Amino acid sequence: MSLIMKSILNADSEARYLTPGETEQIKDFSTNGGRRLRLAKVLTENRERIIKQSGNQLFQKRPDIVSPGGNAYGQEMTATCLRDMDYYLRLVTYSIVVGDATPIQEIGVIGVREMYKSLGTPIEAVAESIRAMKNFATSMMSAEDVSEVNSYFDFIIAAMQ
Repeated sequence: MSLIMKSILNADSEARYLTPGETEQIKDFSTNGGRRLRLAKVLTENRERIIKQSGNQLFQKRPDIVSPGGNAYGQEMTATCLRDMDYYLRLVTYSIVVGDATPIQEIGVIGVREMYKSLGTPIEAVAESIRAMKNFATSMMSAEDVSEVNSYFDFIIAAMQ
């Protein structure tokens, strides 16, 4: 949930107007909106490169998952793995736009450990794929932008552990 909605819901639950501190936070949030949109656009425009490079890095680091018997063995299963990586990258862009991890939490990580466990997917490999995407994606950014983006990748990684 965005800062704006949180502020409004908090004020409404207390039957009050927004405080000067809340309006200042909303002003700062709005001022940084262009930056958040730019970051989401950078990730979106480079998604194929990010997924391909990160997938290659994952498969080199974890050859067991692309070997016979591995969860990403064969073209179809490798494509499924890359699709999941794309899904998590997309959730990161949603969170960047709203300025908080709610989209990741509500859309993407509830029950994810149980799902992967039931499929026999090594959860540590999924977390490793997110780390690879984080490292590759942030290598294209300034230090200030990295600080904005890191927390969303880290949120997903933490949910996998």
